[in-house]
Amino acid sequence: MDINEIKNKSIKDLKELLEEKRGKLRDMRFNVSSAQIKNVRDLRKNRKDIAQILTLINTQNKEV
Repeated sequence: MDINEIKNKSIKDLKELLEEKRGKLRDMRFNVSSAQIKNVRDLRKNRKDIAQILTLINTQNKEV
């Protein structure tokens, strides 16, 4: 997901997206540990997306 796509969303949408990404990360970690997923690069991308979402939520909260 591109940062420009995320910037246009409201805080409520960002929180929903954050929960979705965290759930996906949890599932991916489980699948990596059970050797169902070989591409661990997706884990890194998902963690990066979570960090970007959290950063945007925090900056929007400070502006208000």
